[in-house]
Amino acid sequence: MLIIPVKEGENIDRALKRFKRKFDRTGTMRQLRKRQQFTKPSVERRQQVLKAEYIQSLRDQEEY
Repeated sequence: MLIIPVKEGENIDRALKRFKRKFDRTGTMRQLRKRQQFTKPSVERRQQVLKAEYIQSLRDQEEY
């Protein structure tokens, strides 16, 4: 649970902005979306390998 203390005389918009920033950093929404659907470990690993190959190809192109 996130607790955002509102300081004396602080604008509510600023406190809301701090809350949103802190909420994004915790990764709660990403975790919820990931848990909605099960993906097999082999599929996750395949996606990681494909992503690594893509990034490596971009870096190789950058060198030339």
